[in-house]
Amino acid sequence: MVVAANKEKQGIDRLVTVLVFALVISVMNSTMFNMAIPSITREFNLLPTEAGWIVTAYIIIYAIGSVIYGKLADKYMLKTLLTFGLCTFAAGSILGFAASSFPLLVAGRCLQAMGASVMPTVSMIIPTRYFNSENRGRVLGLTSAGMALGTAIGPIVAGCVTSFFNWHYLFIVSLLSLVTLPFFRKYLQEEQQQRYGKIDLVGAAFLAGTLAFLLLAITQSSIWYAALCGLFFMLFLWRIQSARDPFVQLSLFKNKQFSLGIVISGLCSGIGFGIPYLTPLLLQDVNGLSPILSGLYMFPSALLAASLGRSGGKLADLKGNHVLTYIALLGFFVGYSILSIVAGLSPYIIMFVLMFACIGQTFMQIALSNTVSGTLVKADVGVGMGILMMTNFISGALFTTLMSKALEKGSFSVQLNPLLQAQDSLNYSNIYTVLTVLIIIVTFTYHFRFKRYSAMRG
Repeated sequence: MVVAANKEKQGIDRLVTVLVFALVISVMNSTMFNMAIPSITREFNLLPTEAGWIVTAYIIIYAIGSVIYGKLADKYMLKTLLTFGLCTFAAGSILGFAASSFPLLVAGRCLQAMGASVMPTVSMIIPTRYFNSENRGRVLGLTSAGMALGTAIGPIVAGCVTSFFNWHYLFIVSLLSLVTLPFFRKYLQEEQQQRYGKIDLVGAAFLAGTLAFLLLAITQSSIWYAALCGLFFMLFLWRIQSARDPFVQLSLFKNKQFSLGIVISGLCSGIGFGIPYLTPLLLQDVNGLSPILSGLYMFPSALLAASLGRSGGKLADLKGNHVLTYIALLGFFVGYSILSIVAGLSPYIIMFVLMFACIGQTFMQIALSNTVSGTLVKADVGVGMGILMMTNFISGALFTTLMSKALEKGSFSVQLNPLLQAQDSLNYSNIYTVLTVLIIIVTFTYHFRFKRYSAMRG
């Protein structure tokens, strides 16, 4: 009995190790191509709005796919979904590597997203299904550490690959995810297969159209795209109210704590994109660093956040999710408020301040994932966590688009932070200031509306 129990524990621990490695590759796949956009734009002679679809199309499909896999996870074995997802991801990588035209490249990225979107859902479901509430925070800490590590090394790998080879070989790096497939199939315990139910692909298409036209309306400043966004959103609302098994179940949102957790998590996810998206642009645009150097300056903070992920998970298990949430919000506030002052100064200062923001981002992922999963009954975990991840990705795409649009406006006449030291970084300082204000709003919302419940469940 003891030997069997030890073997089972070892298998679960190895499963977590494989999961973390797969998450590193999955996150790298997103950050690497952000760095490669200038090279791709030059090769295919693209307009900036055209090149943006390399990222936008990926995020939209990734967000929708996370919910679809969440629904399928309530009906099929995880190893089956992972096999399909990772093989689809590999097929997209091969297509992207061989792409000789921009449409083929976008098709490869879309196929990648269809497969890769299995990972965020599985990374939330495995800790919930395989670990009790006393140990769940530790595992979520490890998965968050994997995401932070992927964020850290993605720009560096992209810089090296594009410098010594070309962007096509980034797709070869993505194929490393296939290494994890046999281990997932070995260590994932057999689950009872449930009866299959239809997935509302029509509702998913309406939501995808809403997101696509929303981002187009922002980037193009087009009222026509805004009107199409509104039309698709109305169709989506009609669909989820009339369909027998809608893509997003409105009944889940009757759970007020789940709904509030989704909103807070979405805001924090969008705020967190000020690190991987905005900071490299600051270092390259204002400080004049190369992509490789900017990645190297960002690496220590992301590595520190990754190394503290497990400690953050343990803290959540011991002291409760509310304690970890407050620490995360404090890290966010310190990081972004100081960045709004020192933007444009020495990269070494930016490197140091980023440590607070990165730790805040990692701890927030752990705390909110653990908290939101605790608001759901077991039967709704797959769909609920899929909606959580979809919301986070949509928020990230929206915040990224808004930040890029703010940077395109040129020099602002208003300086939001009077303590700013370098005037040539005014745009960046203003964005960091707005993000700091949002952090304050989230903190008060959490304290007065969510803390008591989080402390009880933490």
